[in-house]
Amino acid sequence: MLILSRHKGQKINIGDNISITVIDVVGDQVRIGIEAPPDISIYREEIYLAIQDQNKSAVNLDEDVANILSRIISSKKD
Repeated sequence: MLILSRHKGQKINIGDNISITVIDVVGDQVRIGIEAPPDISIYREEIYLAIQDQNKSAVNLDEDVANILSRIISSKKD
């Protein structure tokens, strides 16, 4: 992990097309602005983890539905 110190108004560049700006610092809270191309998704960690959980749940649901349909098709063949 790269650790940097920045002051209000200073930027960090990631590659050629992502820029992070320190907007404000109040106590232990830092506000940042992120500029990135529209094809780059940017999420707070808790939102990203929730999306990952939902995706895993959807995959499990798809497997359950596939198993149920398979049983229905098998029972109709018999």
